[in-house]
Amino acid sequence: MSSKLVPSNPAEVMVIRKVTPNITIFSAPFWRFGRIKIGGRGTLVRMSSGALAVFSPTALTPEVKETVASLGEVKYIAALDFEHHMFVGPWHQEYPNAKVLGVEGLPEKREKQGNEKVPWSTIFTAQNKEKVRVDEEFDRDFDYEFVDGHGNKELVFCYKPDRTLIEGDLLFNLPATEQFSKMPSVDPNTGFLTRIFTYISHTRGEALAQRRFIWWGLSAGNRPSYNKSVEKINGWNFDRIVPCHGDVIESGGKGIFQKVMQWHLEAAKKQS
Repeated sequence: MSSKLVPSNPAEVMVIRKVTPNITIFSAPFWRFGRIKIGGRGTLVRMSSGALAVFSPTALTPEVKETVASLGEVKYIAALDFEHHMFVGPWHQEYPNAKVLGVEGLPEKREKQGNEKVPWSTIFTAQNKEKVRVDEEFDRDFDYEFVDGHGNKELVFCYKPDRTLIEGDLLFNLPATEQFSKMPSVDPNTGFLTRIFTYISHTRGEALAQRRFIWWGLSAGNRPSYNKSVEKINGWNFDRIVPCHGDVIESGGKGIFQKVMQWHLEAAKKQS
């Protein structure tokens, strides 16, 4: 993995933090296109059964392995979209009994890129997403939706016991302060491209720039389907949002989600 994208020393710069007694996050620096400081994050959830599920896994450092070992057995590994799958292979090699979840087209993309082969347990598609289930153990704790209308083909999860939404590129909350906090020489607010992307990817105020970015960009390929997915997610009971890019929204996440997705929620009402 190029050091222009992710650091060559992830163990030294990764922040491992418990968000709740059941949710641990692994936050690390990440540069989109090698230039834009957006950060990266994996999320580990200890389910009510005691099993572990990891979403958008990041580098599997010795400290990450120790954290996992102290919590239980990894039984589920989820690649959240076309972009958040880089470390799925190493995690499955380390935890070969885990079920791997992904989205349509991702196995083919990984094969073309020469990534490690993994045995996909559940692949979400636009056709099967209303009926496909993971298994009884997983489904007791999670709501989930495949946002096939998103440009990156997003899988979004809600861990019901802790009212926490876990997502990849559905919503950003830049700047990536926590993710660069162990790199004091790197300011996540500097750089021309970073400042531009932060402007369109923050959640402050009315968040109009992010609304427009999602409406005219990320959802433009299939907006009616995107609207339906957003409406479904809005029906879930969550307060916290753990995004892959930017800081965790510790509380008030439902209101922020509704603010950023306002136009899609309004459009969904007109569709129904």
